Amino acid sequence: MAISDDFVYCCLLLVSIAFGGVVKQTNGPRKRQLLCGGVGILLIVTTSQYHLLHSLTTAIVSYIVIVTTGPRYCHVFNFAWCFTYLTFFRTTHYFGLPVSPPLANAVQLLLTLRMIGISFEIHDTHHMPEKIAGMVKGSLELRKKYKGVTLSFFDFMMYAYCYAGLLTGPYYKYRTYYDFIHQSDPEKIPTYELMLQKIKVVPVIAGLFLFFSYFFNIEYPTTAKFFEEPFWFRLFYMVPMFIIFRCRMYTAWVLAEAMCITCALGAYPKTSKPRCGQGPTDLQALEDSEKSGGPVDYDFETVHNLDIYGCDLAPTTKEGLKSWNMTVQYWLAAFTYSRVPGALKPYRVAITMAVSAVWHGIHPGYYLSFLTVPLILMAEEGMIKLLRHKNPDLFDWAFKKRSTIARMLNNGRGMELPKLLIELEE
Repeated sequence: MAISDDFVYCCLLLVSIAFGGVVKQTNGPRKRQLLCGGVGILLIVTTSQYHLLHSLTTAIVSYIVIVTTGPRYCHVFNFAWCFTYLTFFRTTHYFGLPVSPPLANAVQLLLTLRMIGISFEIHDTHHMPEKIAGMVKGSLELRKKYKGVTLSFFDFMMYAYCYAGLLTGPYYKYRTYYDFIHQSDPEKIPTYELMLQKIKVVPVIAGLFLFFSYFFNIEYPTTAKFFEEPFWFRLFYMVPMFIIFRCRMYTAWVLAEAMCITCALGAYPKTSKPRCGQGPTDLQALEDSEKSGGPVDYDFETVHNLDIYGCDLAPTTKEGLKSWNMTVQYWLAAFTYSRVPGALKPYRVAITMAVSAVWHGIHPGYYLSFLTVPLILMAEEGMIKLLRHKNPDLFDWAFKKRSTIARMLNNGRGMELPKLLIELEE
């Protein structure tokens, strides 16, 4: 009996979670780099065999592009190169080459984000003095120390193949990876309890996935017989299909976050106010925490990739998008949306959604769905303005209640909700 890709995915994630303890106990940047990069290459060879050549080509050529074009334009040329090769990767069958397996496609997706992201980090490091002009004294030094990027070919390749997030995400910047491998006392970072807190929802999600998968075949809509069914049945069938899809992604992303937690990737002091994908935002607090030498309260917000309650309870499409695959949303915002030049700024939502569609695949459904998002957001914004204008107090109260409930549920504080709702009523 053939083993499904979902089963292989799940097994690899569980093994990676357990392996995080080994990484955490490994001291020395070079040892940690070799260990994480070597395991990443082993994962690809095991699951994709010679299709490793696609990711190898992407990474090596990306490094050549960055070195030859220089920090001023490397982000533009590498963006073009990575998406050009990603398109070729998806259409190899038109050139007489074998189609890559799904796991190789997953690697190519995440590697594309890493390669483009690192070129933007190099570009931003080069232009950092210009962007810091006018800031308070010391800001430039702090940003150079905690945000700057300089790397060798070895560093570049080890980041490209670091096993954490290689198959499922989350996306993390090279600077986050650098801080991870240079942790001085990783064994002091508490990870076990945080990992358990993260995965406690997995049995429920996995149970829902197995339940709906048993009664509804996700492949059935691709058959001719499905189109002989009544319209109402075909419309209804989309509901369990979407539940199966979401549970599948929820399980993978929660386990992927747990994998990062066990190896202490993305761990920063809470006082530094880390943000999803971005890392620490209060650099002075980060430096003070390093100098204090006292106990540190860590969190893993940098690699936080999913807000389940935000996805399911968000009252607007905009909030729902921000809660789904959050580190990729950060990548799109930081390296596409905010980089659109002045003349094209009115169209930057559409441009961002187009980039997201190309990144996801070549099927027409991606473009049909993603390119309707700008229209949905425009309509949504207009309706919000209209409704809020009629009764701003009630509108703001309702949004506050919804946001607070979702946040508490996501933090595992559901038992406090009755008391909170009474306070909100008052």
